[in-house]
Amino acid sequence: MEDASKSKSPHSAAHVNNEQAWDARARMQRRFARPVTDREFARRLSAIGTDPWLEGSLVGKRLLCLGSGGAMQSVLYAATGAVVTVVDISGEMLFLDRQAASERGLQVTTLQASIDDLSSLGDNLFDTVIQPVSTCYVPEVASVYREVARVIVPEGLYISQHKQPVNLQATVKPGNLGYVLSEPYYRTGPLQAVSASPHREEGMLEFLHRWEDLIGGLCRSGFVVEDLLEPLHADAEATEGSFAHRCSYVPPYVRFKARRSGQRQPSGRSVQIIRND
Repeated sequence: MEDASKSKSPHSAAHVNNEQAWDARARMQRRFARPVTDREFARRLSAIGTDPWLEGSLVGKRLLCLGSGGAMQSVLYAATGAVVTVVDISGEMLFLDRQAASERGLQVTTLQASIDDLSSLGDNLFDTVIQPVSTCYVPEVASVYREVARVIVPEGLYISQHKQPVNLQATVKPGNLGYVLSEPYYRTGPLQAVSASPHREEGMLEFLHRWEDLIGGLCRSGFVVEDLLEPLHADAEATEGSFAHRCSYVPPYVRFKARRSGQRQPSGRSVQIIRND
């Protein structure tokens, strides 16, 4: 496996908190922080092969898995033949990626850094960037988009998934009036902590990003949005208060397919890779 240098950039209290919280989740192998089973691996690998957004073969494509440590994604894309780099703020999450890749005889490069600071990476390095839900853990989504715009090649493909604003506004459980918007839409700072929520991760500091930030910020960073999906998790027959029941009233996620347009001046940054033998 290859292990890139850890980013030395200063981080906010939220970054430090979330790094430690994800480290703890990885050590306990909680949800989103444990490798998938062989059966689930095969199912997800098949789904990647039929995803029309990926536009054919990934063999030889330089692919960045952004904010996706935990061995749930990087190893899957490596199995398709892509040349994979995975960035995550948690060293323990990245350990799971290296471990899973080694067990499956695959190659991934890991870099411990925050998704809003990719200064350890050079310009125009990646053909494709895949980002699962992770922007909610940083104060500003614009910083993430700017960094992705820099490290991706012109006409590069950027697929990202985010928590919808209303998902972070609504109560965890329904009351007499159903699910209520308890958080203001126009707000600053991290959200109030929650417990026993399948929609949020305990111990994390999360931030609500408005649609203006999520879509407008993407366009202002030099991307063209080609498609948008709301992954379906709703089940009207589900038990009241369950994940699927809440999703029937409060859409949890949104997924963007975007293309980097135009040319840009290089920043002069370069990447230094350290082999971890």
